[in-house]
Amino acid sequence: MKFIADLHMHSKYSRATSPDMTPENLWKWAQLKGITVLGTGDFTHPKWLTELEEKLDVLDNNLFKLKENLTLGNVPQSCRSDVYFMLTAEISCIYSKNGRLRKIHSIVLAPDFDVAAKINARLSKIGNLSADGRPILGLDAKLLLKICLEVSDDVMLIHAHAWTPHFSVFGASSGFDLLEECFEDLTPHIYAIETGLSSDPRMNWRLSALDRITLTSHSDAHSPQKIGREANILDTVIFYKAITDAIKNKKGFLGTIEFFPEEGKYHYDGHRLCKVSLSPSETIRQDYLCPVCGKKVTIGVLHRVEKLADREDGFRPKNAPDFFSIIPLPEIIAETLKIGVNSKKVINEYFRMLEKLGNEFTILMDHRIEDIEKAGFEKIAEAISRIRNGKVHIAPGFDGEYGKIKIFEAIERKEIKGQVRLF
Repeated sequence: MKFIADLHMHSKYSRATSPDMTPENLWKWAQLKGITVLGTGDFTHPKWLTELEEKLDVLDNNLFKLKENLTLGNVPQSCRSDVYFMLTAEISCIYSKNGRLRKIHSIVLAPDFDVAAKINARLSKIGNLSADGRPILGLDAKLLLKICLEVSDDVMLIHAHAWTPHFSVFGASSGFDLLEECFEDLTPHIYAIETGLSSDPRMNWRLSALDRITLTSHSDAHSPQKIGREANILDTVIFYKAITDAIKNKKGFLGTIEFFPEEGKYHYDGHRLCKVSLSPSETIRQDYLCPVCGKKVTIGVLHRVEKLADREDGFRPKNAPDFFSIIPLPEIIAETLKIGVNSKKVINEYFRMLEKLGNEFTILMDHRIEDIEKAGFEKIAEAISRIRNGKVHIAPGFDGEYGKIKIFEAIERKEIKGQVRLF
């Protein structure tokens, strides 16, 4: 069965996260988006784990369903479908290795509440799991993997947003150049990384060291509306082991749904306080210093990929899964109406489209453009056609600032502020 899975997000118990991140709202928005398997996020948090145990029914496929009495009735008929939950959590490891401070985020997948509880019991001896939905532990990432494998062979660890500068396995500020540097003899147990919003598979294909690795994508959502902004496409039976096996061996893993990586907030180098955005070549010419204040700039994902790559841009490994770059439907509607994405008019138009055409992914990826036009959404149909053909305009994101993306009008990246200092 072909379906979409988004396995990385957070609960209401994580910092800077919406209080609407509840099982009920996740269930609702998964249907609106077209997601079949959804990560719970934050199973390490005691209160969230208790809530999950109270609100989810255990299935024999090592996945879970929302209890029938909790399902909300305000999902359009055209979007209603089964939603399965998988126990997931993101864990932040901050530690010193090989003379450098490391900050590595990892996603942990667990098959059942018993396994999750055993992982929590081990981790609670290392740090406070109640402080944040994404716990911060003084634990070597290799030891985190070791703990997971000791609890159960069915546990899977995936590197979160593997390229972002500050909290990732390949990040410029605190990461490693090779997986083997991080995991040593346990490296064969790493089967996947998450590309993150600021990179896509094409960028990762430039590293031959990642050829055996499955490139996954997830939303890392902090609000229900953001789930599915990145996701995975699979063709397997809907079982926990079938999904993790597909990630391990790429059989049944069809590909990913991606941000345009330039839109991610760490794609380019730069210094947000000085509004300085730099391409990798510009950064090198600047000797890695901000041309305005003289401090070191934050090295972005594109630069980091360029540094570690051993292949030219455009190389594609044999049998590599596909990927599809999208812009979320509310953003498309907002541009066509020339109003803010959170306006009531955009929300109303969004639900009108869902009622007529089905869930968001069906609209963005499956419907013929002619059918979207016939439904009365001519301008949006034109926008979706342009997105499918990669005809968008983007000013790349940098140093925590999301990129600016437009469909119908060109965006020019502003010249480097203070550029006169170059001469």
